[in-house]
Amino acid sequence: MTNYKLTIQYEGTRYNGWQKQGNTKNTIQGKMEEILLKLCGRPVEIHGSGRTDAGVHAAAQVANFKADIKLSTDELRDYFNRYLPEDIGVISVEIAGDRFHARLSAKSKTYVYRIWKSPIPDVFGRRIRYTLTEKLNTENMRRCAEVMCGTQDFAAFCSNKKSKKSTVRTVYSIHIEETENEYIFTFHGNGFLYNMVRIMTGTLVEAGREKLSPAEVSEILKGKKRERAGYTAPPEGLMLETVEY
Repeated sequence: MTNYKLTIQYEGTRYNGWQKQGNTKNTIQGKMEEILLKLCGRPVEIHGSGRTDAGVHAAAQVANFKADIKLSTDELRDYFNRYLPEDIGVISVEIAGDRFHARLSAKSKTYVYRIWKSPIPDVFGRRIRYTLTEKLNTENMRRCAEVMCGTQDFAAFCSNKKSKKSTVRTVYSIHIEETENEYIFTFHGNGFLYNMVRIMTGTLVEAGREKLSPAEVSEILKGKKRERAGYTAPPEGLMLETVEY
């Protein structure tokens, strides 16, 4: 069987996240597998690089599946796009090595969180930005972001309290850019826990409101208690930008 690597983009507003679920068919993975069932005549499981939450978007989600298909990679890309809804699109299809796995082979990921700060509504971008029309202290956010970088236990920044897996991750960098209308947060790390980027963003917003200092953020990390960190920023501002292999 051939191992196919797909790069997929989607606006996640109306979906219950990437991962298929027993109580709904309204997931990105579910939509992809419906098309594979139509094409192959049997169930085919597709593996994503990560499980983006409900309402979260992707500019370049990576996935893979194994199947025997007679179409060329370009024909397969076009087949997906013919049947996918308009808010999901396959950018490319490649043939990967047998051992390639979209999640297990990933080395790092980059997420971008966008906050619209202008009092003038962003009508066309409202679904991919979080609107927060208040002035934030960018320098304090940057200082607090530095504390979040490195290899650390991020238990305080994870919503899944029942997980028995390690909560240690490496955040390589957090870049915060302020433009006339936006705050743009770029997170690059070797992997992220459930809701981790959104909780980090919410915590940095609290720092921007001058409710948290770098020393307090450091104590939050050391304390490993979710309730001490900031709020979980809404999903619409978050985009999976790239997956690095």
